[in-house]
Amino acid sequence: MARAIWLVLDSLGVGGAPDAVAYGDDGADTFGHIAAVCAQAARGPLHLPTLSRLGLAHAHHLAVGQWAKGCEKAPAPSGLWGCMEERACGKDTPSGHWESAGVVLDRPFGLFGAPEDSFPQELLDALIAQGHLPGVLGNCHASGTEIIARLGAQHMASGRPIVYTSADSVFQIAAHEETFGLERLLDLCQLARRLLAPYDIGRVIARPFVGTVEAGFKRTGNRRDYALPPPAPTLLDRVSAAGKDVIAVGKISDIFAAQGVTRKLPASGHDALFDATLAALEQAGHGALIATNFVEFDSSHGHRRDPLGYGTALEHFDARLPQVLDRLRDDDLLVLSADHGCDPTWPGSDHTRECVPLLAFAPSLPPRALGRRSSFADLGQGIATHLGLPPLAAGRCFLKD
Repeated sequence: MARAIWLVLDSLGVGGAPDAVAYGDDGADTFGHIAAVCAQAARGPLHLPTLSRLGLAHAHHLAVGQWAKGCEKAPAPSGLWGCMEERACGKDTPSGHWESAGVVLDRPFGLFGAPEDSFPQELLDALIAQGHLPGVLGNCHASGTEIIARLGAQHMASGRPIVYTSADSVFQIAAHEETFGLERLLDLCQLARRLLAPYDIGRVIARPFVGTVEAGFKRTGNRRDYALPPPAPTLLDRVSAAGKDVIAVGKISDIFAAQGVTRKLPASGHDALFDATLAALEQAGHGALIATNFVEFDSSHGHRRDPLGYGTALEHFDARLPQVLDRLRDDDLLVLSADHGCDPTWPGSDHTRECVPLLAFAPSLPPRALGRRSSFADLGQGIATHLGLPPLAAGRCFLKD
């Protein structure tokens, strides 16, 4: 009755990527810098007993060669632990997830590199004409919360949506759920996805928000990601092709453009994501894969450069993780990882090129070190082996070496 549960702690890098200097990220260390800030604050060091037992502190030590502040006395891990380097040329969400599922991109996605006037005029003209818009606002690199604070009132008065990007391969559209309309925003994002075909942009992201000028604006949980489909079959495709369930919790289905997904469980917020994951564990049968992305580490704390909030979110995740462990069957495999870094102490607001943890636990497996892995694809290869599937195209099985 083997099953696999894959939890993605979105953006929890552990530093140490060998090519970080090429991305301007030499010295970035999401977990290490969060731990240092928390240890120096009045709140005190991070308290992560469950993640520590699974080997997070040891994975970080392996990646950077020193203990994170407050983790010097971490217990010997009770699971399998190591860290992974990314082979794909990027530090974006799709690249990290797809490589973890066995598909390594051999070229980077397209980017809109100009900080101002970021998008080609012909693209904006087509979006305005086909979307029946009075125009657009933004057209720049921006933080999502900053740009709605700056342009939200003008958007509501004019009916013009806010378009913006970042150092990642994204085209983002922000609009007010009530004055512009959520369905209209989602339709506009699907139009943008079609218009962006020549530009090879990884994701179009709908960023709905609510609020008023007086009370302020706040993004809602109705975000949607419209990703390019993976260019080759992933672990998800292999599981579903074998006639088994792939239960995608949160934004996993969006990241994989729904390819290989048999059931989608929408959820927003870490508690709701945990609840949906626990519900999936009750439903999943033999051979199933449950995959959950915990996006708020990245969206609410990494990009917002909020190390104390990130630390608190990690502690909350840690406190709920035993509920998953308690529901594991003897032949279940739980795997925890990340898709990239997003160091909340780093300049700017973009992702950071880092190693990520590879933590695995099964009641039937003895603990051991997995070492430093040369590709995120080792994760998917290990899950495929556990589920009795044929080998994936990339990766080395972490269960066998």
